[in-house]
Amino acid sequence: MISLDFNFNILTRDLSHYLENQVKVGLFGSGVGLSLVLGFSAAYTCYYLISVAKKPQLISGGKKFYQFLREQCPVVSETYYPTFWCWESRIQTLLRPFVTAKPGVVYRNELIKAADGGQISLDWFDNDDSLFHPDPATRPTVLLLPGLTGTSRESYILHMVQQSRDLGYRCVVFNNRGVSGESLLTPRTYCAANTEDLETVIEHVYRAHEAAPIMAAGVSMGGMMLVNYLGRTGRETCLKGVVVFSAGWDVFECTASLEKPLDRFLFNSYLTSCLQASVHRHRPVLEKCYDIDHVMKAKTIREFDERFTSIMFGYPTNDDYYRDASPVHRLKSVQVPMLCLNAADDVFSPSHAIPVEAVKQNPNLAMLITCHGGHIGFLEGLWPRQSTYMDRVFKQFAKAVIEQGSRLQDLSR
Repeated sequence: MISLDFNFNILTRDLSHYLENQVKVGLFGSGVGLSLVLGFSAAYTCYYLISVAKKPQLISGGKKFYQFLREQCPVVSETYYPTFWCWESRIQTLLRPFVTAKPGVVYRNELIKAADGGQISLDWFDNDDSLFHPDPATRPTVLLLPGLTGTSRESYILHMVQQSRDLGYRCVVFNNRGVSGESLLTPRTYCAANTEDLETVIEHVYRAHEAAPIMAAGVSMGGMMLVNYLGRTGRETCLKGVVVFSAGWDVFECTASLEKPLDRFLFNSYLTSCLQASVHRHRPVLEKCYDIDHVMKAKTIREFDERFTSIMFGYPTNDDYYRDASPVHRLKSVQVPMLCLNAADDVFSPSHAIPVEAVKQNPNLAMLITCHGGHIGFLEGLWPRQSTYMDRVFKQFAKAVIEQGSRLQDLSR
C-alpha cells in the first residue's frame, strides 16, 4: 500500500515542477505563495469594502424623528463595518454568545406577584454609584426584555446594562416566567402575544420610582412583546421611548424561514430543545393542564407552539396565535418614539418581512436596517470582544431619549 505521506510528497513535487516550468517561478523559493496570499487578501478586502461595509438605511414616518436621530445618534449615519472575518449572517448569530465578553454585573433579584397567582422575576442593577444621577428617586430607569429563552445573564443584556451604567442609569431586566431559576407557581409561562406580565412589570417599576423617567429595550421576542404592548396601550404608558433589536415582525414569515433545512439544523432544533427543557423543569406544575409527553416530541418551534403555547393562551388554532403575536399589525397604534434595528440578512426576521411601509405611516417610528449583522449579532472590530454596533445604537438612543426627550413630544407635528 502506498502511504498518504508518499502521495502528498509526489503531489507537492509535481505541483512545484509544474509551477517552475509553466509559471517560471519556484513555489517554495520565490514569491508565488506570498503573491497568491496577497492577491486573495486584496480581492477579499475590495469585496468587503464594496459589498459588505455599508451605511445603514434609516427610515422614519416623520421628519422630526428622523432629524432627531441624525443629530443625537450619529451611529445611524455611520458605515457599519462587520467583523472582517465573520460578517455572514449565521456566523454572526452563532458567534456572538461565545466571542463577546460578559461584563460583570451584580443584580438584586425581586419576585413580584402576577394577577393569576404566578410570580415574575426581576433583576435590578441599581447603579448606586452613579455620578451623573446620584439621587435614586430621579435616576433614569431602563427596562430590558431578553429574547425567547433569554435571561438577565445573556451577553447582549449584560452589555446594555454596562452601557446604561456608564450613562448613570438604573436597569431592570424582566425575566419571563420560569426561565431564570424561579419556581413556576401556576401552569402558565409566556408568549409574544400576551403582554399582561409586561404590563404588571411596567406598573411595578413605575411605582417603585415615580419621579424617574423610564425607557425600554427589547431584543428578539422581547422586542415583539414590547411592540405588541405599545400597540395596545397607545399613549397610556409611562415609557418615554423604546428601542427594539432583531424583532420578528411577521411570525409566519419568521417560522417559515427558520424551517429551511440549514436554519432548522442550526437554530430551530436548538431553540425548540431549550423551550422543552424549560417545560421539563416545571413539569409537575404544567402536566396538570397539558400533554407534556406530546410537547416533548416537538421537533420545531411551530410544533411546540401548536402543542403548548397556543393552547395555553386560549387560541383556537396556532395560526390565530401567530397572527396575534405578529407586531407588524400593531405598528400603526404605537404612540411613543420607537427605534427598531434589523439586519437585512437575519434569518430569524427575513428582509422581505421588515415592515418598511408601515413604519413610513407612523411619525413615532424609525427603522434602521443594516446589510449585515445576523440575529442579535452586529459584531464589529477585528476581535469583537467588547461592545457591538447594536450596543452603540442602544447607548446613543437611550441617552437621547432620557436627556433630550422633550424634543420627542408630539412627533406628528
